[in-house]
Amino acid sequence: MKHYSLYKILSILFSCLILLSACHSSKLADLKVSENGRFIATKDGKPFFWLGDTGWLLFNKLTREETETYLEDRKQKGFNVIQVMVLHTTEAVNAYGDSALVNRDVAKPKLTKGNNSTNEEEYDFWDHVDFVIKKAEEKGIYMALVPVWGGNVKAGHVSQKQAEIYASLLANRYKNQSNIIWLNGGDIKGSDSLAVWKKIGKTINDIDKKHLITFHPRGRTSSSDWFHNENWLDFNMVQSGHKSYEQDTSANEKRHFGEDNWKFINDDYRMNPIKPTIDGEPSYEGIPHGLHDSLATRWTADDVRRYGYWSVFAGAFGYTYGQNEVMQMHKGYSSSTSFGPREKWSVGIKALGSSQMIHLKNLMLSKPFFDFVPDQSLVLDQGSRYDYLVATKAKSTALIYTYTGRNFKVNMEKIAGEQVKASWYSPRDGKTLEIGVFDNKGEQAFNPPAEPKNGNDWVLILDSK
Repeated sequence: MKHYSLYKILSILFSCLILLSACHSSKLADLKVSENGRFIATKDGKPFFWLGDTGWLLFNKLTREETETYLEDRKQKGFNVIQVMVLHTTEAVNAYGDSALVNRDVAKPKLTKGNNSTNEEEYDFWDHVDFVIKKAEEKGIYMALVPVWGGNVKAGHVSQKQAEIYASLLANRYKNQSNIIWLNGGDIKGSDSLAVWKKIGKTINDIDKKHLITFHPRGRTSSSDWFHNENWLDFNMVQSGHKSYEQDTSANEKRHFGEDNWKFINDDYRMNPIKPTIDGEPSYEGIPHGLHDSLATRWTADDVRRYGYWSVFAGAFGYTYGQNEVMQMHKGYSSSTSFGPREKWSVGIKALGSSQMIHLKNLMLSKPFFDFVPDQSLVLDQGSRYDYLVATKAKSTALIYTYTGRNFKVNMEKIAGEQVKASWYSPRDGKTLEIGVFDNKGEQAFNPPAEPKNGNDWVLILDSK
């Protein structure tokens, strides 16, 4: 009997160790700004290439089973960050009908003490948020949380006092969770309710020293427009927006960059103090140009690839993809339906662009990512608009992206070595075509495969030999 009891005890202890090991293994690495101030690194100094997806209404719209489907799909496609609203509105409810707040007061989350039921009828809004965050953690995905969407603050629904109480509650709830990134703001200009945004940023940062924080701005703006020198802002985020060149005509817009999202990155890259920057909302795949006319031309996989390579080669530390139906978790038409969705989110997750973004991530991580610096002097005929070529280099590697696949000339001798090995990399499928070996001097012409056209995009890779 004694031996049997000891055996049972050892079995229980062994089982506990397995459970503890499983829990520990799901913890993700803390993130920090790299030593050179340009990138994001894990705690042990390894490169973290942010490949984000906009699942803005994930907490509101998807059940637990649907959440599993969505997160697994994004994991398989290489996404490691999901950008999501905690509160889309002060009337927010989840897929089970549970409200987030008491009387629409952000300072009064509707919490059910000790309730983490597996019974759908008893799901607490905040327990469901916890479930989604932990499920993402299991899959190696960070959750970039917007505490409250910007329009609620602009409309006067959140005072400074309420903001401080709410931000404190959120920060304390998630400060020990491994996979959190904070996105203050939410499609809003920082000048709209500036004091509230500063209060949220400082409050979260004072309580939660572990997690990075930025500000998600309005279209055609960057967090750097208002918060670059704030101590709580770890990195800048741009929303290059959804307008085409032809639509970018408003005299009220500070930057008339059209689709040239690389120009936003250039602006942030030149600022002091040095901080990392990223395009956190370029045009979404499947959404109409300019957003609001459902009959307008829609952005395609070609476009989202272009935004990705343009911004990363210009100096961004990663890229956020978006898809029309997925970003709003569209299930069917309702009063909250926006931007002319044509299918359900479960179909939208299969959009072509979502499976192609991993090739950008793989390319950059196959090279010394932290060593890359933008260098347009590599290209002799840079072009403009869709013909624009964007270039980046490290000590022994240079990368040049062409969206149209036109012929161009390269100014050699920009990287080490007497000779370089040249190859073409396809953003569409991640395959590499060898070109040959060239002397690393003078000018060299390159002719990408196929005839020039929008979407015939290639990356010229030059490696020291």
